[in-house]
Amino acid sequence: MSTRIDGAAAEDRALAYLLRQGLQFVARNYRTPHRGGGEIDLIMRERDGTLVFVEVRQRTHRAFGGAAGSIGWEKQRRIVFAARHYLLRLKQPPPCRFDVVSMENGALQWMRAAFDAG
Repeated sequence: MSTRIDGAAAEDRALAYLLRQGLQFVARNYRTPHRGGGEIDLIMRERDGTLVFVEVRQRTHRAFGGAAGSIGWEKQRRIVFAARHYLLRLKQPPPCRFDVVSMENGALQWMRAAFDAG
C-alpha cells in the first residue's frame, strides 16, 4: 500500500510542477481496458496543442540507472500502446510526445520527448 501512496504523491508533485510550467491537465492514470495493455500516469496539453503523455518515476537512489533508467523498452511499449488507444478516441489526433518526470532524492527532472513511439 505504501508504494501506491508514494506513487500517487509523486504524480501529485509532477502534476503541480507541470501546471506551473504552463501545461494543462487532461487526464490521470489512463488505462487501456484490456489486461496486458498500458497505463499513462498523466496526460497534459502544451499551449500549442501538443498532447503530452507523461510517465512519472520516483526512486530513492540511483542504483540500476535511477528513476529515468527504470523505463525500459517494455514499459515504453506499454505507454505507447496506451497512448495509441487514447488517441483513437479523438476525431483529429494532435501532435504528441512522450515525457518523463523523474524524482530522485527530492530532485525533480522533466525530460521532454524522452522517447519515441517508434
